[in-house]
Amino acid sequence: MRARRIRHQLFLSEDLSERLEALAAKPGASKSSILADALTAWLNRRGASALEDRFGRRLDRLSLALGRVERDGHVLLESLALFIRYELMINAPLPEGDKAARAVGRDRFNAFVARVGEALASGHRTFEYSADEPDEGEDES
Repeated sequence: MRARRIRHQLFLSEDLSERLEALAAKPGASKSSILADALTAWLNRRGASALEDRFGRRLDRLSLALGRVERDGHVLLESLALFIRYELMINAPLPEGDKAARAVGRDRFNAFVARVGEALASGHRTFEYSADEPDEGEDES
């Protein structure tokens, strides 16, 4: 059974009408089928655009949130890498319960936090350094 069709009256510009006539003059083509195909394609594009409008903002927000999580992961990894490096290579063991040692520890912690900030600001990552490469305050000898 053939689908029910509804008649529509359209007004086209002269140029568009001539182009439609030229297409319809080809064998097996009709104005109705050409216009129906064109309208279907246009409506399908609109539907895709509506989906993009509907979900695009959500996807943008998710992308921003994922970027923040990734950035936070880099901060944590940088902090851990610097802590391990300071603990194993730079810091000498300090006696417990000594006020002077606590003051030195606070100074070292502040230097650690400052170094993490510098590394993140410069984009240079500690975990990318080789073990042979001297750090900024270390002697090469």
